[in-house]
Amino acid sequence: MSKLTATRRLSSQELDAFGAELDALHTRTMAQVGKVDAAYIRRVVRWVRYCAVLGRGLLFVGAIGGAFVPWLLWPACIAGVVFLALAKILENMEVGHNVMHGQYDWMHDPELDSNKYEWDIVATGDNWRHSHNFRHHTYTNVRGMDDDIGYGLLRIFPEQRWRPFYLMQPVIAVVFALYFQWGVAIQELKLGRFFAGKMPKGKLARDFAPVGRKMGRLMLRDYVIFPLLAGPFFLPVLLGNLAANGIRNVWTYVVIFCGHFTADVETFPKDSIRNESRGHWYMRQLRGSSNIGGGKVMNLLTGNLSHQIEHHFFPDVPAHRYAALSVEVREICKRYGQPYNTGSLPRQFGEVTWRILRHAFPSRPRRRVPSGELQAA
Repeated sequence: MSKLTATRRLSSQELDAFGAELDALHTRTMAQVGKVDAAYIRRVVRWVRYCAVLGRGLLFVGAIGGAFVPWLLWPACIAGVVFLALAKILENMEVGHNVMHGQYDWMHDPELDSNKYEWDIVATGDNWRHSHNFRHHTYTNVRGMDDDIGYGLLRIFPEQRWRPFYLMQPVIAVVFALYFQWGVAIQELKLGRFFAGKMPKGKLARDFAPVGRKMGRLMLRDYVIFPLLAGPFFLPVLLGNLAANGIRNVWTYVVIFCGHFTADVETFPKDSIRNESRGHWYMRQLRGSSNIGGGKVMNLLTGNLSHQIEHHFFPDVPAHRYAALSVEVREICKRYGQPYNTGSLPRQFGEVTWRILRHAFPSRPRRRVPSGELQAA
C-alpha cells in the first residue's frame, strides 16, 4: 500500500508559484554559503584521510602482528576493514559526489574543483559528470533518457518493457550491489549498443581507455602494492581491501536505490518534458525521488543523499544543508498538496527489494497522471 497521500493536480499558475518558491529558497540558501561550509568539507576530507591511514595501519598490524600474536589477527583486521570502508564511503558520498556537483567550486580550492576531482572508485570523474550530473539530473526518471533507470540491467518499473532476461534480476541485483563501482564505471561505455552491433570497436576502445587506466591504477594500489608491503603476510591485507571495497559498494547501492526506486517513485515518458516549465521540472524531481530517515549519522554516511529530494532540487547546494532545507521543502510540498516521499532505511530498501522481485516477472504499467497533467491541469 502506498505511504503517500494522493497528489493534488496543480494549475499552470500553481506550478509556476511552486517553482518560484523553491527557486527563492535556493537563492536564499546560496546567499548563506561561506566559511561554515568550507570548514565542514575540509573537516570531512581530514576524517577521510585519518580513517584511511588508521584502517590500512590496522590491517598491517593484524596481518603482521597476528603472525606472532594470534589473538591480534581478527580484532585488528576487522577494525581495519571498518575504518577503511568508512574512509571510502565518506570519500565517495560526502566528498567526491558532492564536490563533483560543484558544491564547493566557490572556494577556488584546486583539490575541490568539480571539473578536476577524481574519486576513489574505478569509474572516472569525467564519465560520472556526464552520466550523472548531466543526464540523470537533467532527465531524472525520463524513460529512454535517464540511464540510471535500472542501469541497463534491472527492470524496476512496470513501464519498462519486460524480457525473459529479467527473470534473473534477483541474482543480478545482488551481484550488481557487490560490484557496484564496476557497474558505474562501465555505464557510460554503452556496452549494450556495442553488443547490438550499433557501436564500432574503435569507439569502444577509445572510450574504455581512460576507464581501463583508472581500473588498473586502483587495482594495483589495493590488490598488489598494499598487500605486498605486508610481505609474506599479504593475504589479510588483500582480503581486507577487498572487504572494504565490497562494503562501500553495497552501501552505495543501497543508498542510491532507496533514493530512486521506492514504491511511489515514478518514471515519465519523453513527451512529459516537452516545453517543461521550472515548476514542472521541480515536480518531476519530487515524484522521481525519495528520502531516508535516520538523523545526523545517516546523513553523514549517505553524503546527505538521505535527502535525495532536496539533492535533486538543489544539486549545487552544499549537501550538509539539506537537512535544514528539508523542513521548508516539506512545508512547501504540503501547502501545494504534493506528497513528500520519506521513510526509514529498512522500509525504503524493503520497497526496492520488492520492486526488483516483482518486476522480474511480467507486469502492467500503473495508471499515472497523464504527462500533460504533470505540467498543468
